[in-house]
Amino acid sequence: MNTRIRCVTTTGVVSVLLVSLSACGGLLPGGDGGSSEPTHKGNDVKIGLLLPEKETTRYEKFDHPGIEAKVAELTEGQGELVYANAEQDAQEQSRQLQRMIDAKVDALIVDPVDAEAIAPSVQKAKDAGIPVIAYDRLAQGPVAAYVGFDNELVGQTQGKELLLALGENAGRRSQVVMINGAPSDPNAAQFKEAARAELANTVTVAKSYDTADWKAQNAKAEMKQAIASIGASRIAGVYSANDGMAAGVVEALREAGVTKMPPITGQDAELAAVQRILTGDQYMSVYKPYAKEAATAAEMAVRIAQGRTIEFEALAADRTNSPTTKQIRTASVSVVALKRDNIKSTVIKDKFFKVSEICTGKYAAACAEAGLTK
Repeated sequence: MNTRIRCVTTTGVVSVLLVSLSACGGLLPGGDGGSSEPTHKGNDVKIGLLLPEKETTRYEKFDHPGIEAKVAELTEGQGELVYANAEQDAQEQSRQLQRMIDAKVDALIVDPVDAEAIAPSVQKAKDAGIPVIAYDRLAQGPVAAYVGFDNELVGQTQGKELLLALGENAGRRSQVVMINGAPSDPNAAQFKEAARAELANTVTVAKSYDTADWKAQNAKAEMKQAIASIGASRIAGVYSANDGMAAGVVEALREAGVTKMPPITGQDAELAAVQRILTGDQYMSVYKPYAKEAATAAEMAVRIAQGRTIEFEALAADRTNSPTTKQIRTASVSVVALKRDNIKSTVIKDKFFKVSEICTGKYAAACAEAGLTK
């Protein structure tokens, strides 16, 4: 598990920790981006972006366009974003990173398919003088910085909300199934550990699975195994680490004859998940403000590419350790539990989704009950 060292504490929801250099009494060592004498450049910088997959809708809908727009804004349209998506292929991502090196990008934002496998490529980038910013998942190797959500808070939120949903039924006789994320994703281990810490002292974790590639079909197969072992009627709740897998969980329960779903968690506030929350098929998701995460990563990449080191460092108030690198400069983004009663004040207010996108066809009645009007 990654260790995050905090020099500031914030409360409240959806905030990026952007703290001045003086806030922590000076900068800590570690996680440097390369030369101590950076080359200063103007707006004509070239930023590379490597994203891991398209299975989760956020990457193509929010992350890529958000980073591209911010790079253009910060460079007055003169900067260039070079983009590639690995589509869950770790070896292909390594090849993509090499192509970014060959293209001589000035800085690189990488959301790794496999955090460990990407480490040699990160080292090659540093050797070529290209700082790498780990994005959303903490890549191993000598990354210059990490931008991500507070992963422990995500898992804690999911676990606490599941217990809240169980209410007075939460107890040792309550059997919960855990559908965790991919073993190759270091975030998944943090979500799982934090959620289990919330659940284990109150309910019984009857079955727990680590789900390859975060795929819904794999989660569905695992849920079928849990149903066969425990019995559908005896499953009190399901911890699903994200929304895509929650869809697979719901399918498995429906095929087992369940009509009223037990509380099921999720993450990412995907459109289908918001609709399931409205109809009661999913209890909650974790809303993560991707626009803030993307904007922060883009600004860090542009500033370090321009050699504006003080501005770059000011964006990273926290420190994180990976298995290979200590004291990595980190910008942390907070999260919020998304439930039926706060859809309007979160994803709609932030223009994440429009009411017209959510309240289609069969969801119109549920939207009306929730006070969502077009």
